[in-house]
Amino acid sequence: MDKEVELCSTNDVHETVSQHISQPQRSKGGLITMPFIIANEALARMASLGLLPNMILYLMGTYRLHLGTATQILLLSSAASNFTPVVGAFLADSYLGRFMGVGLGSAVSFLGMTLLWLTAMIKQAHPPACIHPTQGCKSATSGQMAMLLSAFGLMSIGNGGLSCSLAFGADQVNRKDNPNNHRVLEIFFSWYYAFTTISIIIALIGIVYIQDHLGWKIGFGVPAALMLLSTLLFFLASPLYVKIKKRTSLFTGFAQVTVAAYKNRKLPLPRKNSAEFYYKKKDSDLVVPTDRLRFLNKACVIKDHEQDIASDGSATNPWSLCTVDQVEELKAIVRVIPLWSTGIMMSLNIGGSFGLLQAKSLNRHITSHFEVPAGSFSVIMVAAIFVWIVLYDRVIIPLASKIKGKPFRICAKTRMGIGLFLSFLHLVTAATFESIRRKKAIKEGYINDTHGVLKMSAMWLAPQLCIGGIAEAFNGIGQNEFYYTEFPRTMSSVAASLSGLGMAAGNLVSSFVFSTIENVTSREGKEGWISDNINKGRFDKYYWVIAGVSALNILYYLVCSWAYGPTVDQISKVSEENGSKEEESTELKNVDQVYERVSEEKGSKEKELPEFKNGGQVDKVVKISEENGLKEEGLIKH
Repeated sequence: MDKEVELCSTNDVHETVSQHISQPQRSKGGLITMPFIIANEALARMASLGLLPNMILYLMGTYRLHLGTATQILLLSSAASNFTPVVGAFLADSYLGRFMGVGLGSAVSFLGMTLLWLTAMIKQAHPPACIHPTQGCKSATSGQMAMLLSAFGLMSIGNGGLSCSLAFGADQVNRKDNPNNHRVLEIFFSWYYAFTTISIIIALIGIVYIQDHLGWKIGFGVPAALMLLSTLLFFLASPLYVKIKKRTSLFTGFAQVTVAAYKNRKLPLPRKNSAEFYYKKKDSDLVVPTDRLRFLNKACVIKDHEQDIASDGSATNPWSLCTVDQVEELKAIVRVIPLWSTGIMMSLNIGGSFGLLQAKSLNRHITSHFEVPAGSFSVIMVAAIFVWIVLYDRVIIPLASKIKGKPFRICAKTRMGIGLFLSFLHLVTAATFESIRRKKAIKEGYINDTHGVLKMSAMWLAPQLCIGGIAEAFNGIGQNEFYYTEFPRTMSSVAASLSGLGMAAGNLVSSFVFSTIENVTSREGKEGWISDNINKGRFDKYYWVIAGVSALNILYYLVCSWAYGPTVDQISKVSEENGSKEEESTELKNVDQVYERVSEEKGSKEKELPEFKNGGQVDKVVKISEENGLKEEGLIKH
């Protein structure tokens, strides 16, 4: 199942929305806009995800592409869909604004889906039906392939704009002057994710079922109609929206720091803690840059106060002088890149299409009259993700906290590692199952029959799908939390984009691995591992190769985790524990000092007692007793 990314983060919105919304616009926005924005996202998600599960069948059947070619097209299309949100966020933040970003993204996605629907509707847009396969069938022409690839390209571009939907929705309800602001945001996020989840399930069950039983014309027409409705609903509420003006993107800031550091590369660094030589924001907590990646510190060094800084306090040339905050933001992202790269393995797979071909070769009947669509088995993975999240949050963590007697949680970096290990188990399980399935297919005589259905339930796919879902829940959520906690708030949009970039990189690596294995195993006319007939192919060996790479990736993660050191959460936890221990130790020390002081005074007084004579002795004893009583009373009060 393809994964989409919400790039424009709401945390970034929390800091900027109140600064950019002018007073006349305060009457706009609010919860009245919520149904339109949620409907736009839910319908768009339903349309796009509904096209994906059966797409391999459309490419291999209608366009008669080989499995290898069709898989490469889908992998590259998925990589583009996961990368365009980065470009979309940059354009929305710097030039277009989020309203235009989401609006144009919706319109372009609709054009792409309409074009895909036309490839099924127009006879000349796809190869003619193959009546006599033995006599050879016509392949797709260059024009037909151009039309098909254009449809995929438009949908990928549209996804780049749609990815800002969540942040645009937060713009409408996020008002810091509202005492119930956090509650309003919580309501919006809850309904947003709830309807998005429902739309995914409907897409994987309903639209896939329509494609299986009513054909491609209606199967592609329904998503196009849903996308049209999504676009119309979004623009219908245009007068109600708060439209924040464009602002400088963080990506521009990264480029400025890089350029400024290069320009000032020969400039000597000031002495440590020389705050007057560094350019910083007026309200910034960062006075001097850190010692990590010190060569970037030259980007914020002031050479000449009169020339470098304008009268209003801003830098005269932001490409020659940057703030300490900008420098530290770039350092933060450079520092997490090694750990980020370990997550690429989560998206390294055969391409998602093989699972559908596997399911088609198995018995999918629940009853004698109802057969589960092969493309709907991805629902098991989605269900596993949400069931595990509920169990983890509501059962496992409270139970562990009760057993330990104090709040317990697994830090985000550790959860990333657990997800990588479970991903390795997922691949091992998939390889083992495919080996068993292939042997059974050969035993039942389906070695040359691509349409044969084994006497084996498709529910045997459930274990590997469940493990894959739990792995995604651990690593995916862990990654997002890790980036958000490690980065400054101003970098929340970058934090949200990194997981999507990891998916894009994973798709590209999958494409490379797929091509390499196909070319290497089919040398000298041999029967390669990649075959249109999955019973002849050796996809089990393919899975074992990826599992081996996954095992190496776990070792790489351990090295990167060790090199990164403690996270912000771990440091704060240790600081809190040490603080409480020091406070407790200080209190005990103070009590001990009081007791020692009183004991010494009592001892010295008692030594004087034998020297007392006659009547004066009694008076002194009474006086000493009163003094000791007061000391003890003071001690008790203390």
